Amino acid sequence: MKTHYQAVVIGGGVVGASVLYHLAKLGWKDVCLLERSVLTAGSSWHAAGGIHALNADPNIAALQAYTIDLLSEIEEESGQNIGLHMTGGMTLAGTPDRWEWLQSAYRTFQSIGIDDCRLITPEEAGELCPIMSTDGILGGMWADREGYVDTTGTVHAYAGAAKKYGAEIVEHSRVLELNQTATGWEVVTEKGTIQTEHVVNAAGLWAKQVGRMAGIELPVSPLNHHYLISDTIPQLEELDFEVPMTVDLEGFTYMRQDQKGILLGIYEVDHQHWMMDGAPWEYGFELQQEDTDRIEHELTLGFERYPALQDVGVKTWVNGAFTFAPDGNPLVGPVRGKPGYWCACAVMAGFLQGGGVGKSLAEWMIHGEPEADVYGMDVARFGDYAGNKRFIKETTGQFYTRRFVMTYPNEQLPAGRPLKMAPAYSDMTAAGCRWGVSAGLEVPLYFAPDAEFEETPTLKRSNAFDIVAEECRAVREKVGLLDTSGFSRFEVTGDGAEAWLNHIMACTLPKPRRSKLAPMLSAEGKLKGDLTLFNWGDGTWWIMGSYYLRDWHMRWFHDHMGNDVTVRDIADATVGFSLSGPNSRKVIEKLTDGPIADLPFMGCGAFDIGLMRAKVGRLSVAGELGYEIHCSAAEHIALRHALLEAGADLGMREVGFNALLSLRLEKSFGIWSAEFTQGYTAGQTGMDRWIDWDKDFVGKSAVVAERDGNGPAQKLVTLEVDADDADATGFEPIWAGGQLVGFVTSGGYGHTVGKSMAMAMLDREHCAEGTELLVHIVGAERSARVIAPSPYDPAGAAMRG
Repeated sequence: MKTHYQAVVIGGGVVGASVLYHLAKLGWKDVCLLERSVLTAGSSWHAAGGIHALNADPNIAALQAYTIDLLSEIEEESGQNIGLHMTGGMTLAGTPDRWEWLQSAYRTFQSIGIDDCRLITPEEAGELCPIMSTDGILGGMWADREGYVDTTGTVHAYAGAAKKYGAEIVEHSRVLELNQTATGWEVVTEKGTIQTEHVVNAAGLWAKQVGRMAGIELPVSPLNHHYLISDTIPQLEELDFEVPMTVDLEGFTYMRQDQKGILLGIYEVDHQHWMMDGAPWEYGFELQQEDTDRIEHELTLGFERYPALQDVGVKTWVNGAFTFAPDGNPLVGPVRGKPGYWCACAVMAGFLQGGGVGKSLAEWMIHGEPEADVYGMDVARFGDYAGNKRFIKETTGQFYTRRFVMTYPNEQLPAGRPLKMAPAYSDMTAAGCRWGVSAGLEVPLYFAPDAEFEETPTLKRSNAFDIVAEECRAVREKVGLLDTSGFSRFEVTGDGAEAWLNHIMACTLPKPRRSKLAPMLSAEGKLKGDLTLFNWGDGTWWIMGSYYLRDWHMRWFHDHMGNDVTVRDIADATVGFSLSGPNSRKVIEKLTDGPIADLPFMGCGAFDIGLMRAKVGRLSVAGELGYEIHCSAAEHIALRHALLEAGADLGMREVGFNALLSLRLEKSFGIWSAEFTQGYTAGQTGMDRWIDWDKDFVGKSAVVAERDGNGPAQKLVTLEVDADDADATGFEPIWAGGQLVGFVTSGGYGHTVGKSMAMAMLDREHCAEGTELLVHIVGAERSARVIAPSPYDPAGAAMRG
């Protein structure tokens, strides 16, 4: 072991070994992996080792597919047998809703390029897995690229290949301390002290402690997970093939063959956390005692699904811990305020996702950005709130319990809630508000007129459909009041503020007392934000965006900070409401004697609103005459009361974000995480119309190259869909002449235009208005066509009037 390395990876499981391998393969030879015991002495040795390419997030699915392709490569490079068995796999549905969902999921996989899966009948499922009972099965989905690996062999293959590229591995060297230095990190180990520019926390069950060594409270927790391995099953001995990986969603089990028996794994509803503050340092190859009483229900279902288990014994029980994040996805990437500290934690499915995690993190460290859009596993998707122990326990437990439970797109889950609430939360709840959650903050979805109303979880249009329609009508015809606490707000000040904003934003900066839509780009020309920039005219600027991206954006700001500029997150201290609709000016005029009528479209300024001294911007995501009114958190309740009183005789109605999502579709306004992501360019999404091509900014060379080259292969369009009882939500495939030509980015019902609508990323040769297409909505084929943007008020007269 040397005293200096360019990067040090902490943790010798499959994730740490993959990160080391990719760093060395991509060119960083001066790298070292530190393992407190020996390789695999954590979760890796007892993992079930299942692999499959299916994932509803297309970016994570791509990384899983990359991992599968990589396995044979590292086996060859290292000379280490990884025991790869590519058996194929089935996912089974046992209820009508689940079967409908599985058919929809099949179409989603088609849209993201996974074309080696197909729907199967119960009879086909029984033929593919003869030891399985098909009682209660309505159908299933088969995937070719499923199977399993030898877990220990796979870790050693990553490690062996990494060493051939020049990396070093040091076992029996526990990290004792991490100390930040001017040039990186001091890593104090049992075998000495190392200086390094970069530290990677891939410590698995010990990730919590390695985070705390750097002053970081990671939202991770281990939970125990059971599986059993049966004795030899005579029926399997008679087969000349291996039975496939099989997931029985209603039975909470997964199964694969193990020699001539089977491995049966259980995601039990009665979950059990283990060592939430991190595993003991001396722990490694131990297991917890099996708890068959706790898993009795799921175990019974498993034995019924595979009746042969009733006639043989259990050879081995495994009850071991795996580390989970609140949403079940990994925690990957740099930590804000800790330069050179990187996470590769909570990779629940390490043998499935470890290759992709290692690749993305190595690219991030070496090149500054990963090739893929990895926001779904970016550590910055969680803020400080997620470090709370009770929050972690509730949310990780909820994810584990619901691993195989049907979850609907309109379903609101309770764990870790309510946590953060706008000041007027209680008054809005009393007024019938039904709440969703965004990064720990309760946000209004809609207002139910009946206190007893409960929304039914569904894949189709819900019983809240008419309520949302009424809210949309109020905005279009009179005036709607929306709590805007669920937006982020950053205050930018300092002598260097304008120069910094001019560099980091691709648009022309707004003049004093004006606002502007502001695309923010990466060096590669990909989107890093669809933001709104306010110039208040007194040297103070605001950046507004999505509340759930606060930490992600703040990390980007800090990583690209200029001189003499200060960026402050004021989102929880500054809240507000928006008014949208033809009567919105009449409402606000009742509350101010300022020249509010003179405020132009996209103008902004300070006004007395009732008793409040508020900041006001004239803009509307709904595409109507509208105003955003910003106040301190202490004034939120009073502002709401004042606005409701002023609007009482003008048809004012409180509305939620479900209505706003419908209204913005009618204007072809995109939103982040759907139409806008860091995987898309400004040219693809139409955000290039806001670019100031005459100035220098981050990402300019990339977007100029796209503009002056062949242009993007796909473009964002608006679709009208012939749907009746269900609407698109996202990632539904779009077909033309039997060919896959794009996918839906988001969809819903346009209550004003009376049509089912969607926005879609479409191959550019199919983007002409009037192009007839087919799209699958909840698995059913529907006709669709490209229409002109902004089917409601295409000239924008309402917004500007």
